[in-house]
Amino acid sequence: MPLPLFALFLAAFAFGTTEFVIAGILPDVAQGLDVSIPFAGYLVSGYALGIAIGGPLLTMATRQVSRRTILIALTIAFCLGQIACALAPDFATMLLFRVATAIAHGAYFGIAMVVAVGLVPQAFRGRAVAVILAGLTVSNIIGVPVGAAIGGLWGWRTTFWAMTSVGVLALAAIWALIPSTKAELQPSGHFSREVRVLGRQQVWTSLIIMLALMIGQMVPFTYITPLLREVTGLDAMLIPWILLLNGVGATLGVLLGGRLSDWKLMPSLIVMLGIQAAILVVFYLVSPYPLLMTVTILVWGALNFAIGAPVQARILMWTADAPSLASSLIPSGFNIGIAIAAVIGAALLEGGYGYRSLPVLGAVALALACGVAILSAAHEKRIGAVPPVAVFS
Repeated sequence: MPLPLFALFLAAFAFGTTEFVIAGILPDVAQGLDVSIPFAGYLVSGYALGIAIGGPLLTMATRQVSRRTILIALTIAFCLGQIACALAPDFATMLLFRVATAIAHGAYFGIAMVVAVGLVPQAFRGRAVAVILAGLTVSNIIGVPVGAAIGGLWGWRTTFWAMTSVGVLALAAIWALIPSTKAELQPSGHFSREVRVLGRQQVWTSLIIMLALMIGQMVPFTYITPLLREVTGLDAMLIPWILLLNGVGATLGVLLGGRLSDWKLMPSLIVMLGIQAAILVVFYLVSPYPLLMTVTILVWGALNFAIGAPVQARILMWTADAPSLASSLIPSGFNIGIAIAAVIGAALLEGGYGYRSLPVLGAVALALACGVAILSAAHEKRIGAVPPVAVFS
């Protein structure tokens, strides 16, 4: 891996870890800030909305600034955000700084991918983007379970101090290794073309599927630690190992989903959505049994990330003639789904439903997504629609 790409990977790892590690320490954070666990779940939805809304706005507002300068500024914002979260005296303060960090997160990934593809020859651009995305995957394998373990041993505030140290390493790497870069302005008329392609049914149905996928994933995952403690009966020190298995499943899923997307995209997507709906039913049934629950979480994690690959590939395929806006909406769509999932999960728990009910809602969402995918593919086949040819502005 070229050293400049490693610098971008390290910052992506830091941002990914701080987004998802909250699930591993949620009960401790809730206790420390004197709120209920469901209410603490709004730290997840707030972060997701910060990415989805603030990230694109910040990216648009900084188009005239050197990309290297922006990457440095965003990484500094990450470090300051972790320090602020570690010192937060109450829930409102914690939420405010989580959202501020999330805005930097949302802007970072769009800019980092543009910088990454500019650092390598054209034949290696796909792999350069994969390096940035790998930061998110590795954060689930290493960052989240390690962060949860640190929180379990030394308190949840220590987790954020540890994340600060990772951010400082990423900042030093970006400062030393990323060359000076400039933003590129789009020609007039480009934005209107970008907006028009979002009206294609393949694009908006894929966004619906994306939202359903995130409900199926994040409604249970946001509250995975209390679920494993109270329903499955696992010791708190075993939970980081379960999160590690989930991360391993996510990595296997990324590899599987990419291959299936290149093979037969829509048939693979439809089958995986159906299987995932069934897996979430199994999730509900086996949740009191530790061994079966562990295996189910591994498979569930793999399918979550396997499904994400063809959904993103489909959006990019059908917006190839105007990809910029659609590409920026992909992380926004995922994070709007995460925000909705956290709010729905909190509402269910506060309404008296137990943690075990959470995968049931996910199963319903995935079943509906499977139906949407079937109807979309059938309509596409019936009218003989052909994906657009890529154009370069």
